[in-house]
Amino acid sequence: MTRPGPTPEFWQARFQSGKTAWDRGGPSPQLLSWLDSGALTPCRIAVPGCGSGWEVAELARRGFEVTGIDYTAAAVARVQDLLARQGLHPQIVQADVLEWQPDRPLDAVYEQTCLCALHPASWVAYASQLRRWLRPGGTLWTLFMQVHRPEAEAEGRVEGPPYHCDLTAMQALFPAPQWVWPAPPHPAVPHPSGWREMAVPLTRV
Repeated sequence: MTRPGPTPEFWQARFQSGKTAWDRGGPSPQLLSWLDSGALTPCRIAVPGCGSGWEVAELARRGFEVTGIDYTAAAVARVQDLLARQGLHPQIVQADVLEWQPDRPLDAVYEQTCLCALHPASWVAYASQLRRWLRPGGTLWTLFMQVHRPEAEAEGRVEGPPYHCDLTAMQALFPAPQWVWPAPPHPAVPHPSGWREMAVPLTRV
């Protein structure tokens, strides 16, 4: 049965037409902050929904064993082109994040744009996947997209992508004691679209 939300064809058309307003043209400043501060150090890490691959390239350049995942052929081709131009050789997989599994548990996952691109009907399944991917003590480095649409919210409509990742909903999706949440406040990261992301590293118990 077809699940709700954007299809691979939807994303393929966006990449082919260049309508990728979420693309910063470089790695997220929050990823760079985590790297430069030493909070995130080289390890086995996956980047689901890796898009144009800026974060994959940055992690590979810094010595991470990184796997980029996207289920859109145009995105995978774009990542591979970026990596080839930089002489980098991380693993890139064209796969559905709701089905893909690593060959052994990961130390970390960098989750920036995949959750907010999935219809909320798939969030529980995706959160279960992320927990399965990570070893105990591994970290989910998340950027929860904040996309307030007051009219839609007032009418109970779900609009996206991107879909709004309300922090109360995220606490229910990644609950204690399965995950350790850092104490607030959480850094707010400006997004090219005019929205913002909340930076929240979660530790898998």
